Amino acid sequence: MNNVRARVRFKGRVQGVGFRYFTQAEATRNGLKGWVRNRPNGEVEAVFEGSKSAIQRTLESCRQGPPGAMVEDMRIDWEKFQDDFLLFEIRR
Repeated sequence: MNNVRARVRFKGRVQGVGFRYFTQAEATRNGLKGWVRNRPNGEVEAVFEGSKSAIQRTLESCRQGPPGAMVEDMRIDWEKFQDDFLLFEIRR
């Protein structure tokens, strides 16, 4: 299995709409580990670890988001897998 890490910044209407909980549910459903958090500038940042295909499936779901969310832009930085996480958590 070829695991990777993706650091992603979501821009748009992504705070106050349940986006972090949605992201956590999708990541967990796809067997990913990592974290998601709000940023002070209104973005949401997440780090996903797992297979590239599972990350891509999760990001497609996140692009749609929960009701009320509107993702205008997603910046994805692919990184080397580090196996740092036990689960996918919401950070504050």
